Amino acid sequence: MKEIKRGELAKRTGCNIETIRFYEKEGILPDPPRTASGHRLYGAEHQKRLSFVLRCRDLGFTLEQTRSLLKLVDGNDYTCAEVRETTLNHIGQIRRKIEDLQVINKVLGDMAAKCDGGNVPECPIIDTLFSEE
Repeated sequence: MKEIKRGELAKRTGCNIETIRFYEKEGILPDPPRTASGHRLYGAEHQKRLSFVLRCRDLGFTLEQTRSLLKLVDGNDYTCAEVRETTLNHIGQIRRKIEDLQVINKVLGDMAAKCDGGNVPECPIIDTLFSEE
């Protein structure tokens, strides 16, 4: 792959230009070389790394988890067991979020069931939201 500018990298990966800048600032993406006129030039490794980061983020890994995975990869001193542990921890977080969302779904459903949708100024949903329970 020939070296490309940031806009082309954004187009190829489907990533926003500002997000690429953010990842560079955060040290997630290494600084690319520059042309004599100051344009950044990205190579195949930048594209591959950005795609990895975007995939991690799509799967709900936090920026810190993604950074940890990259540190393992960058150090070339990782085991599948370490990656598995990070993944299992992430699955645990996802399961807790699902449980929380199920509770929220039930509470909102119960609130909506108390409302007949009429035109009166009293609303059981608003009353419930204002309650201190």
